[in-house]
Amino acid sequence: MGTILQAEKISKSYGTRVLFEDLDLNINEGDKIALIAPNGSGKSTLLRILAGIDSSDSGGKVKLLSRYSAAFLDQEPVLNNERTIFQEVYSSSDEITGAVAEYESALISMNESRVENAIQRMDSLNCWQYEQQIKQILTNLQLGDLNQKIGELSGGEKKRVALAKLMISESDLIIMDEPTNHLDLMITEYLEDYLKRSGSTLLMVTHDRYFLDRVCTQIIELDNGKLYTYKGNYSYFLEKRDERIESFNSETERARNLFRGELEWMRRMPQARATKAKYRINAF
Repeated sequence: MGTILQAEKISKSYGTRVLFEDLDLNINEGDKIALIAPNGSGKSTLLRILAGIDSSDSGGKVKLLSRYSAAFLDQEPVLNNERTIFQEVYSSSDEITGAVAEYESALISMNESRVENAIQRMDSLNCWQYEQQIKQILTNLQLGDLNQKIGELSGGEKKRVALAKLMISESDLIIMDEPTNHLDLMITEYLEDYLKRSGSTLLMVTHDRYFLDRVCTQIIELDNGKLYTYKGNYSYFLEKRDERIESFNSETERARNLFRGELEWMRRMPQARATKAKYRINAF
């Protein structure tokens, strides 16, 4: 699988607080990745930088290869409260989405000439299967009244509208921050099934460990400003992370023991220090 997104030397600081520094990351076609990190360590910030919403500190670069498209689902999606669900869902500038939107709008208007023109455009762009997919997405996300204003919706309903926009876009790379927040079990299960079947590459942050375990096949851990990659699901990650921490602790303890021994040697008979081996002093 080829690379879809490359990130080099990504850094982010707020004042004197460094979230992460000089991170490198490659995302390949077909990857289903979950980003894991303690709260406050910069997960959402890193996602926003990779999605092009935020920028890295000086020197960092993020490159989405030109033939690919990307879509971002924020933890709290920002939508236009003055639009209807219909207007928000079909707000894409994509030609096919625009044709489907005009067809649906023409049907509501009951203007025969407009409907006929819309049908001809749908035929020429071969949009009918895509139109059925959109209707299926809206039905499964329980978005029935498309004339309802965004400003009248609850947090969960707004999340479903944002999900509909993302699914309809059929982007090559999907980046999601806490996608299951505000969703009930039925919608969560539908989203899980959609992401598992989708050919899109996925990078997400979620606290829903069961959702993560069933959807993702790769874990990237952000720990103390460094990235660690695990090729497996969440259960595999837990096992390998414990091994990594145990190995780190063992190496640290060995280093401490060595330091204590060398410190004792350096302190022994200070008056004779000039006769000590220079290489060992330098090593200390």
